Amino acid sequence: MAALWMAGWLALMLMITVAGREALRELNVFEVMFIRSAIGLFLLFPLIWCAGGVALVRTQRLPQHIARNTIHFGAQLGWFFALTLIPIGQVVAIEFTMPIWTAILAAMFLGERITVWKLFAIVLGIIGVVMIVRPATGEINPGQLIALLAAVGFGISVAMVKSLTRTEQTLTIIFYMLAVQTAGSLLPALYAWQWPSLAAWGWGFVIAFCGTFSHYCMARALLYADATVVIPMDFLRVPLTALAGWLLYSEQLDAFTVLGAALILTGNLVNLRSSTPVPARAAT
Repeated sequence: MAALWMAGWLALMLMITVAGREALRELNVFEVMFIRSAIGLFLLFPLIWCAGGVALVRTQRLPQHIARNTIHFGAQLGWFFALTLIPIGQVVAIEFTMPIWTAILAAMFLGERITVWKLFAIVLGIIGVVMIVRPATGEINPGQLIALLAAVGFGISVAMVKSLTRTEQTLTIIFYMLAVQTAGSLLPALYAWQWPSLAAWGWGFVIAFCGTFSHYCMARALLYADATVVIPMDFLRVPLTALAGWLLYSEQLDAFTVLGAALILTGNLVNLRSSTPVPARAAT
């Protein structure tokens, strides 16, 4: 079940990467974040209403929600900004240093075990990512550094989501994510606002839809498996994004990229075959 929910995450995240690149040709990154969060909040309301309405968003862990989503907001801004500076394949590849931080934090604060096979799967994935990125000059440009800082933020965010799933429902987690991001991006978006074209509105809606329901898929996957199992499955997004970059933007897809993708896939297979299933919790 975790693998099936992660398949939904992969498809939606691939679409949001392309839509983000296209929307940022015209709009400021804060404007994109506001459109993404505000529309996403609107799309979420029918699900919240069907699942119990106002009662669903009541929480005893408001500080944790605010802390998690403030970190995630900063990471999301960095990720979108990096899309304007370096190829989309590099943005997503660098993002995959995230499992290092997630695994460490999950082990330190959530009591999860990092087995030898889990560690081996993560190492294979990271080696594959490095092979795809491989900076030609050995220097990290600003876009790569911003993408790396975003990855650290995402790693902290995912570990905090895993903690929240122990007491909070999936829709509750997503609601507070969108609410905090809408509030955080409102004033900067208004300051830099320029009315989007019809095409930009379309890309904004794609970003909102995919961004909202990709997190639903991720939160559901984390109900069925540890973060150290779920996150390495996301390594598949690297070769998929590299392929999209090649097809849509003529970004290079060479032997190193193919070999890196093979290592990433191998790591995922090792991780899935060596993991023990975790029963789903009843409250979802």
